[in-house]
Amino acid sequence: MHKVIYDTDPGVDDAMALLFLHRHPEIDLIGITTVFGNASVETTTRNALFLKREWDIAAPVAKGASVTIDPNRHERPWPTMVHGENGLGDMPVPDLIDLPVDPRPAHRFIIETVRANPGEVTLVAVGRMTNLALALKEDPEIAGLVKDVVIMGGNFYVPGNVSPVAEANIHGDPEAADIVLTAPWKVVVIGLDVTAVTTMSRSYLGDMAAKGDKAVKQLDALSQSYIDFYKHAVEDGMMVHDSCASVYVVAPELFKTITGSVRVVCGGIADGQTVIKPDGRRFPPGEWDGLPSQIVATGIESDKVIELIRDTLLRV
Repeated sequence: MHKVIYDTDPGVDDAMALLFLHRHPEIDLIGITTVFGNASVETTTRNALFLKREWDIAAPVAKGASVTIDPNRHERPWPTMVHGENGLGDMPVPDLIDLPVDPRPAHRFIIETVRANPGEVTLVAVGRMTNLALALKEDPEIAGLVKDVVIMGGNFYVPGNVSPVAEANIHGDPEAADIVLTAPWKVVVIGLDVTAVTTMSRSYLGDMAAKGDKAVKQLDALSQSYIDFYKHAVEDGMMVHDSCASVYVVAPELFKTITGSVRVVCGGIADGQTVIKPDGRRFPPGEWDGLPSQIVATGIESDKVIELIRDTLLRV
């Protein structure tokens, strides 16, 4: 069993990834931590509690960061054109969910859960990396106690999606991402190189909903406006960014990867760009030297990933 803390900003594709983590038989979802990004942290936390209630998820929810790790960064408008005004495709969601939030801030929930389960916890982070960076700053030793970290973010050999060179999660808090990617723990980066070519069509999701239970039908409903948004890039379908990171936990063999030290550009026109120094390549001394070698996904068996998502979501 993979013990997973899911760090998320629900978020339409976040919801699909959450249901995958909840239903896969090899995953023990032991915590959900929220962060700002697709909406404010108040909204993403409300959405996490809503999905926890609707889908009967036992894992506790801990509310996380509401601003970037560098407080001087100016927050941009929420991406309502992607995830809707309420973050869940504007499906009806109550303003208040009658469920408790864990009393600890997300970064401390991560620290204490990792320390209680040394060498066993996988962090799956599919939003801004602020909570993980705060946990490292408060307790650097957890880097040696985490089993591994799988993030959805970045782009290396393909264009970005919020600038020509930057992906949204990394661009939303570049300083936090650089802290996470240069820390002495194992990070697997599942970025646009693989997620942008892994799409689920409206009809495929609709067929899943017809066969599935209430949760899959809700997922279909909340995804409709998200699919509409992607019409510029996908023929009547959507990229399943965050689910790709969840799939990696149980099926890494479906991904092609390279290794090397990774840095994030912080500031300037390339703000948020992720850059890898591949292992085995020689360069003059620079800012990548002496850093841990991380794993970066560059290829994916998309059809098999989509099939695994379908089979897992339909498993009750």
